[in-house]
Amino acid sequence: MQTVLTHTAGMAFDLKVDGHTIPLDAAPEHGGQDSGPRPKPLLLAALGGCTGMDVASILAKMRQSWTKLEVRVDAELTDEHPRVFRDFTVVFDVEGDVRPDRLQRAVLLSRDQYCGVSAMLKAHAPVIVKVFLNGEELALPAG
Repeated sequence: MQTVLTHTAGMAFDLKVDGHTIPLDAAPEHGGQDSGPRPKPLLLAALGGCTGMDVASILAKMRQSWTKLEVRVDAELTDEHPRVFRDFTVVFDVEGDVRPDRLQRAVLLSRDQYCGVSAMLKAHAPVIVKVFLNGEELALPAG
């Protein structure tokens, strides 16, 4: 696995990964032109994408029918440098004809067994997972 970043101008880089190009840039207050996302939010996207894809795949195998599957990842940075994430909160918001026990099982399988991004990040900081089904929060065992 490899990614390549090529400097394009100022603080901007083009990220080449899996045959796709994604622009990266800093905010104007840090010398950039805001022509692309910053690296730390992309780390959150990697976490959300990894676990979201797991859950979508597992629910499909369980023959569950959802109309909405949204994953939000929130994180807080430390105040001192290097500014790192002190924790991660992953929130699943699912709507549709999904059995609560199956959704819980899918999320737990991703959290505890399949999502490599989550496994790497939780070695550094807690990864808290919350699940909502049709507006109601489902309880998950601590992990």
